[in-house]
This record gives sequence, C-alpha cells and structure tokens, in this order.
Amino acid sequence: MDAERTSALDGGLGAFAIVLVLCAGLALLPRLISGQTTVAADRDAPEFSLPIVANGGSVGGDGATLTMASLRGRAVVLDFWATWCGPCRAEAPIVDGLARRWRDRDVVVVGVNTDTPTQGDPREFARRHGLSYPIVRDETGEASRRYDVDSLPTLVVVSRTGKVVAVRNGMTDDAELDRLVRAAL
Repeated sequence: MDAERTSALDGGLGAFAIVLVLCAGLALLPRLISGQTTVAADRDAPEFSLPIVANGGSVGGDGATLTMASLRGRAVVLDFWATWCGPCRAEAPIVDGLARRWRDRDVVVVGVNTDTPTQGDPREFARRHGLSYPIVRDETGEASRRYDVDSLPTLVVVSRTGKVVAVRNGMTDDAELDRLVRAAL
C-alpha cells in the first residue's frame, strides 16, 4: 500500500512540475516571439507628418502637425499603440513615467495612436489616464508602415541624429526604457 501511495505522490509531483514548466514557457513566449531584442542600428528614421490630438504643448499644440524632422536634435521615443490594445493600455503609465523623467533632457516621447475613428478616442484616453506626452494620430497607418510596425505596442527609439537605434515589440519595462533612451543620447 505504501508503494502505491509513493507512486501516486510521485505522479502528482511530476504532473505539477510539467504544469509549472508549461506555465513558465507560456509566460516567456510572448517576449520571445515579440522580438524584444530587435535593434535596427544606423537606419534613418522615416519622416512622418501627423496631427497632434493631445498634449501637444511642447511640440506645437493640439491640432498642429508634428513631423519627425521637427524633432531632430532630440532623442525621440515613438510609442505605437491603440486604445483597444490591452498591453498598450498597461504600458501607457510606464511610457508616461519615462516622458516625465526625461522631458528636461532633450528627450521627446510621442504616442503614435493607430486607432481608426471608430475604434477609439486617443484624446479621451490620454485625459482619462493622465498621460502627459504628446499624442499624434496615424489614422491611415502610413507612419506605422514606414516604421514597419506590425504589432502593438511597438516602441521605436531614435537618436539625436535621426537614426533608429532600437525597436521593441510588446511591453517594455521602465529599466529597459531608460537604458534605450540613454543609448539614444
């Protein structure tokens, strides 16, 4: 009888270990698939011209048009996102923290909203969530195509000289964002 109990206990622990390994693998899989370590060095940042829909005071004012050329000389973090995207919503406070920490050091964070007019209102989202960084709207997807954005969220870090120095797909944490910005300066 003791051998049967031991065998059942071993079987239960083995199954638990398998479930634990599978859970860990599933937790890490999105990071591995998302290309978290993609770096596109020395590529000129593609130009864009997008309407500012929220928090535009530091880059021209709401309703104005923001261009990549107007940001030359400053490190730039472009956060491609949408209001319907769960990971984008979760990452927004992290991106806002970055924008607040670095705004006085020639770093500009720009949210590039990819919603169509029927999907969501980025201005209302920014207001409701207390976001401070400028948000532009890429309604036609032109900027997203120029930056090869095929998943959300995607962060693109551009150096002061206008070169793309990093591209991050999926959520990025605070420490990694700071590291990427330092590399762009």
